[in-house]
Amino acid sequence: MSRIFNFSAGPSTLPEAVLLKAQEELLDFNGSGMSVMEISHRGKAFMSVADALRSDLIELLNIPDNYKVLFLQGGATGQFSLIPQNILNGKSKACYVNTGAWSKKALKEAQQYCEVMVSANSESSNFTTIPDYAEWNVDEQAAYLHYTDNETIHGVEFQDIPEFGDIPLVCDMSSNILSRAIDVSKFGIIYAGSQKNMGPAGVTIVIVRDDLIGHADKRIPSVFDYEQQLKNDSMLNTPATFNWYLVGLVLKWMKQEGGIVAMEQRNQVKAGKLYQAIEASSLYSNPVDKKYRSRMNVPFVLANAELDKTFLELAEKKGLSALKGHRSVGGMRASIYNAMPEAGVDALIDFMQEFERTHG
Repeated sequence: MSRIFNFSAGPSTLPEAVLLKAQEELLDFNGSGMSVMEISHRGKAFMSVADALRSDLIELLNIPDNYKVLFLQGGATGQFSLIPQNILNGKSKACYVNTGAWSKKALKEAQQYCEVMVSANSESSNFTTIPDYAEWNVDEQAAYLHYTDNETIHGVEFQDIPEFGDIPLVCDMSSNILSRAIDVSKFGIIYAGSQKNMGPAGVTIVIVRDDLIGHADKRIPSVFDYEQQLKNDSMLNTPATFNWYLVGLVLKWMKQEGGIVAMEQRNQVKAGKLYQAIEASSLYSNPVDKKYRSRMNVPFVLANAELDKTFLELAEKKGLSALKGHRSVGGMRASIYNAMPEAGVDALIDFMQEFERTHG
């Protein structure tokens, strides 16, 4: 069958050009006579992949020289516990902002290692907004301030970077990294799973400022110690080599497509079209405060929930897949990451409008 439009929140759609390139090289990578999955991670052929992966990410995000880039495993969920173990550095408190399911999981995990101060919380609004910065209660003597830039499940996204003195800012960017320009220098740590905007699942990117490395809890296993991984080029254990290769192909595709600037422009257009269609409808609605609507994950509900099953069945028949909302919030969700073409969003809007005409 032909390719469909995959609106999954992750693992998510990949650029077709990347899949074709991987297919082309699958049996013979770079004239080696072997698949990239088969070659040694210590060999010259794979080291070229690793070096390009790191340099391309640094270029795309304009990462300053005083930051290091790690490629780890365990996803963002693994970092929920590894961050406090690596950077508490003798302090007993960390500040967390609770704006959705993923930030809630992060702060819960951190409670095993330190006192967690909830600096802001939007749970009372069912995570449909972000509390005004003036309402945040941040202890600048805490080890760090953590927030989730884009809540994949609830469709809430920060539109700027919060600043609270010199406290290191730690940010989970799993679902919107590489989707818009950011000033990396404002952060202590940026981390992200790869399975949304960067490639397949299996790689966790950690961008960490120099001064936060080298303070890990002595009881932490070496494979989870940022300093030890840095000394070993993120290869203290055998890395997920094929996944590194695929992430590298996605980064090269991004560069060829115009980089972060082009991605941001496309994402604004795609999200703008979809939100406009929802706003113009009497059947669909989006619960998120307009100021904080995500450009990556667009949740919407039907006025009559009894139509949900029919909507999803007909959407699948039209080649519009994975639109069911997360079980905790219901309704629908369209994840429109970098690799989702504008044509996919147009097809979804056409279907939504036709469905409203026939079922609204």
